[in-house]
Amino acid sequence: MYNFNNFFLNKKVLITGHTGFKGSWLCLWLHLAGAKVIGVSKDLPTSPSHFEKLKLNKKIIDKRADIRNLKKLKVIFNKYKPDFFFHLAAQSLVKKSYQDPVETFTSNSIGTLNVLECLRSLKNKCISVIITSDKSYKNLEIKRGYHENDILGGIDPYSSSKASAEMIINSYINCYFKNNVKQSIAIARAGNVVGGADWSQNRLIPDCMKAWSKNKEAIIRNPSSTRPWQHVLEALHGYLLLAQSLKKNKKINGEAFNFGPRYSQDKSVYSFLVEMRKNWKNTKWKVKKNNKNVYESKLLKLNSFKAEKKLGWKPILNFQQTVKMVTEWYKIFFEGKTNTFKISKKQIEFYSLKILKLKKKL
Repeated sequence: MYNFNNFFLNKKVLITGHTGFKGSWLCLWLHLAGAKVIGVSKDLPTSPSHFEKLKLNKKIIDKRADIRNLKKLKVIFNKYKPDFFFHLAAQSLVKKSYQDPVETFTSNSIGTLNVLECLRSLKNKCISVIITSDKSYKNLEIKRGYHENDILGGIDPYSSSKASAEMIINSYINCYFKNNVKQSIAIARAGNVVGGADWSQNRLIPDCMKAWSKNKEAIIRNPSSTRPWQHVLEALHGYLLLAQSLKKNKKINGEAFNFGPRYSQDKSVYSFLVEMRKNWKNTKWKVKKNNKNVYESKLLKLNSFKAEKKLGWKPILNFQQTVKMVTEWYKIFFEGKTNTFKISKKQIEFYSLKILKLKKKL
């Protein structure tokens, strides 16, 4: 059912940032696939919390630690000796990065340095996927989509911290992991990920859903900004497939892979709102101009040809399906007719069946 042919069954999988939006979805998918999941996060980053609503603390090993605390982190890595590792822990909000650049840089750059040190201390074999961001690229507003070898950089503190993390990762790959028989590492960069259970502040989807659930207007900052909308399960499928491929193919050790949606999914914020209205009638919004002191990209998209060629990954959902899955998750959640675990599990099963259908066509 979960499309990995028992590949992760009974495997120890350590995930940093497991209580966050993407982390909680990844924990659930791996739990359903039979993995023994160990999660490391400093706290529950949002309220409501997808992790809490799923009751994942009863289904996995749930550890509390700040990735900036190297000593504590090493104890966890060396105790559980993971077979697989996914690094998602980060300060991931652009607006917050302006408000607290120190936390952003220490979490995203030094935190990444610390997990690499933990991997270096492991004595067992481990496959690692380090998740960074599409914002690691120096944004030149180009339309062709960024390739993995394009220049890295960033204007805002978040983007800059992610580009800095990439420099650290590349240093460790070349100095410590390139010819390491026990450790294999790859970098994953995803685009504008959306989905049910995102409760982050100052994010379009959760802001809209919170407002609409109370019959209020949502505040929209940049309705004309174009984004490559991608469902969270598309990105996570890429991460899981990358880990699987890295296990089988040592030649991709140390490489970076983009996981972005189809170019047809490059739509404006306004287009996304109009599409959501088709699935939830109780939608209304007003435009409020963005703070001019906060830089926000107008165009960001990734070229994922490398992932398609080397991993066999490709986006499955079209724009309408993506919006429908997102809107339906929140609509069911606010109606309260079923619990969060059932909603989320059903969407993973739906997506997994679409993967199977795609494989049969190939």
